[in-house]
Amino acid sequence: MPLPKRKTSKSKRNSRRAHIKAVAPNLTACPQCGETKVSHHVCHSCGTYKGRTVIETKED
Repeated sequence: MPLPKRKTSKSKRNSRRAHIKAVAPNLTACPQCGETKVSHHVCHSCGTYKGRTVIETKED
């Protein structure tokens, strides 16, 4: 079995992993209430998705 001749440096190792990073979620404004929400998810403040009420939220 072949083995590496030299230890891989931290710089070389980290440059290989340069594309692996955390990405911020896509946030959009809810058309019903205007709160920010994750795209293609139910709005947590008003409970709507694509214009329909999906979950009931308690009104203060």
